[in-house]
Amino acid sequence: MSDPTPQSGSPDKEPASEAQAAQNALGNTERAESATGPTRPASRPEPEAEPKPSLGRLFLDNLWAANTFTVTLLSLVLAIVVGAILMIVSDPDVLHTYTYITARPADALNASWTLVSEAYANLFKGSVFDPEAFSGWLNGSNGWQAVLAPISETLTYTAPLVFTGLAVALAFRGGLFNIGAQGQATIGVILAALAGFLLPLPPGLHLLVAVLAGALGGALWGFIPGILKARAGAHEVINTIMLNYVATYFLTWLIVQNGVQDPTRTDAISKAVDTSAQLPRLLGDNLRVHAGILLAVVATWAVAWLLNRSTLGFELRAVGANPDAARTAGISVTRTYILIMVFSGILAGLGGSNMVLGSTASALTPLVVAQIGFDGILVALLGRVKPWGVLLAALLFGALQAGGNRMQSYSGISLELVTVLQALIVIFIAAPALVKAIFQLRAARAARLQTSLAKGW
Repeated sequence: MSDPTPQSGSPDKEPASEAQAAQNALGNTERAESATGPTRPASRPEPEAEPKPSLGRLFLDNLWAANTFTVTLLSLVLAIVVGAILMIVSDPDVLHTYTYITARPADALNASWTLVSEAYANLFKGSVFDPEAFSGWLNGSNGWQAVLAPISETLTYTAPLVFTGLAVALAFRGGLFNIGAQGQATIGVILAALAGFLLPLPPGLHLLVAVLAGALGGALWGFIPGILKARAGAHEVINTIMLNYVATYFLTWLIVQNGVQDPTRTDAISKAVDTSAQLPRLLGDNLRVHAGILLAVVATWAVAWLLNRSTLGFELRAVGANPDAARTAGISVTRTYILIMVFSGILAGLGGSNMVLGSTASALTPLVVAQIGFDGILVALLGRVKPWGVLLAALLFGALQAGGNRMQSYSGISLELVTVLQALIVIFIAAPALVKAIFQLRAARAARLQTSLAKGW
């Protein structure tokens, strides 16, 4: 019996049939592509490009972001608002209107607005511009000196703050926290005054010697914590705080010594500085602004050049950023620390000499330096330890001080409120996250918003 004929669907024949079918299909595809070109997948529609934002939109976006300018400006606004609340709370007459605010709310609102608006108006008139004085100059009832008097007072208070602010800022940039600007300014004012009334010199030379004596006194008082930090590792904060006390009590003791105390007085006051050693006044004898403000601008430029253009400034910033890396790179950290404190002392000493060689005072008293050294710390922080920022911050603080005098005289607001405003401004600027949260600011694109403090602190 012969074998049956294999069926077309047997497993032995299926692989050959499938291979032949595949080859046929492949050949058909190649012929089709050669005739019409390769097949391409269907292209997806490209998304439309988003329109570029306008220039005005970009400006608004950057303006309402947590950059340095916006945070500083909003910090001023917050300080003004909190200051207004403190004025209302501290005034008994205005506070009384709030006891019946539900019955007559207009009384409380009007009394609050009158108090706050008058106070801040007098603050502006005493520091920047007084419209009444300007109109009086136009109609001939007063001279031009009355128009420039507010600016004169502001610049007078600004000059010493620029020097002490630069002293603190320079030390910050070098990695040191100089709390001793007050003591350095005190020693500077002592030597400047002694040179001013003890040395019989001709006018131009006398002024130069007195200014240099003040700078030398500050340099000496800055050298002490600098050498202790560099050689012994003693912390500059402790040293400078202790030297502040030494300088203050040394001034108090020196004033009442024979040859220094004014022989016609029984209280603690020294002889007056000779007129040949006084800084010349820029706008005449009736206005107090003197050449110290010009020296302050020159000092600001010099510090900016030192930090940004000189080899010493590069070494100073390198040590402030990372002393170990600077030492590895061959920079003498010991020498840099000493120079930082000496230069800071020179600046603070110049600020102290402005207090007695300028128009603020003409003789030594226990309070002749006031608080310019401690205010210099606030100025340095507000200026973000940058030279030109320090100058602007000192100008603001000088305006607050000058306007605060008029605000106290005309509105009855305590002068201590000006100190509160200064402290509030610094607090808000030192806490940018708080300002950002209050005003819902966006994050700045390319800015690291923070207060530049010393690395060692």
